[in-house]
Amino acid sequence: MLNKYKYLLIFLTLAVLILSSCSRLGYGVLLWSVDDPPVDSGTVLPVYIRSNIEKIWVVGLPEPVRANRDYKMEIPLTQLEFIGSRRKAERWASDFNEYALTYAENLQDGLPIRENPDNNSRRVYRLRLGEIIKVLSMAVGIPPISATGDPLPGSWYRVMTHDGVIGFCFSYRLKIFNQNESSVQSASDATAHLPDPELEMVLSKTWYTESYLQMLNARRFNIEEMEKKYRFDPGYETGFARIILPDFERQFSYERISPAGESAWHFEGDASNLQMILRNNTILAVQFNEATGTTRTFNFVSLPSDIDDIVLQENARRENLFMAIYDQGPVFTSNNFGTITLLQTGDFTWTGYELLVPQVIPGETKGTGQIKMDLYISPSYEDRFNGAFTMQFNDIRANNTIWFMYGIDDQGLRLEIVPDFGIEGVTVMRRASSPVVLYFFRDSPQ
Repeated sequence: MLNKYKYLLIFLTLAVLILSSCSRLGYGVLLWSVDDPPVDSGTVLPVYIRSNIEKIWVVGLPEPVRANRDYKMEIPLTQLEFIGSRRKAERWASDFNEYALTYAENLQDGLPIRENPDNNSRRVYRLRLGEIIKVLSMAVGIPPISATGDPLPGSWYRVMTHDGVIGFCFSYRLKIFNQNESSVQSASDATAHLPDPELEMVLSKTWYTESYLQMLNARRFNIEEMEKKYRFDPGYETGFARIILPDFERQFSYERISPAGESAWHFEGDASNLQMILRNNTILAVQFNEATGTTRTFNFVSLPSDIDDIVLQENARRENLFMAIYDQGPVFTSNNFGTITLLQTGDFTWTGYELLVPQVIPGETKGTGQIKMDLYISPSYEDRFNGAFTMQFNDIRANNTIWFMYGIDDQGLRLEIVPDFGIEGVTVMRRASSPVVLYFFRDSPQ
């Protein structure tokens, strides 16, 4: 009797496996062509299994490639758009047909794929030189601006990397091709006119002012300065090289870049006497002669991290510092100096501050403004203070800003006014000889 049930169980298990292998989940459209067996992107395929563990689809092969093969194959989850019914899948494939066989090759190392078709949009992926991506469709977006202030030629495309990252990429530094073209231009072919691979490396990087690397090494950032992206732009796509610095900006028109010695290049053109020398893989010297005959040299650096990522991380750090103060209040009151109320946005309202007018607070201010966690403190003060911030009132006068070092404890918030001579760059280095200290109790002790 036991053997009878045993064989029945085996039979039922096999039946379930057979039925499950034959039943379809629906239909999908292949997004990335397969070489073996050869199946083109845009082909409608029956879908039998989805495995989230192995991250694959099991799909059926189209009739023309079934001969002498298993009639099913596995493909990555990211490389098929599951639709459902066959009719809907065929309609989707028809809409996709224009770009079904269209791919692109990246011609610039580090070219970003962005979240939206806008050069200011968040980067979701950084392409390697020569990396192939799938073009899914054309997109309407804002074209990047060249060094001349004109829009770069090209179009935004919605694209997908081989491992499934989807976003938008501008085509100016892409080689768009059809998979059936007899020959595909490689990145090395596209840049064969460059004098050497070392120059290719220089042109693929972004070269920023040295002060950014100093900030990164010290972990003390002037965000407003970093967001301006002071840099040297070789302008290989536009024929205009630019030096962009806080107190200096100049543009050089040129026709070609030629060797000028070991790891050195000259920008040739009627309006250019510009040279660049690669000191090492992270330092680039840029030289030119003034009309007086004086040679000017600026050093630029390649940062180990993307500048947008650095700014994002620093802003997150500052937000956490402010929220530590906010969570301690957000209302702080002093018997002598009034009440400070904080909002999560960083805005504040200060009332009852009359004793501080006009020595500390401008007399005509409305008592509203914003706190910016844009200051650091000298290590010698770290045992007495948590940090420093700028309090900026909402008026247009020159003296609408106060700098404070602060300390938070179980009772409230201690503020010490920092004189302007005490700040070097973004760091509080000196206290006043007779510091003004304000203490505010939090209104609702925890």
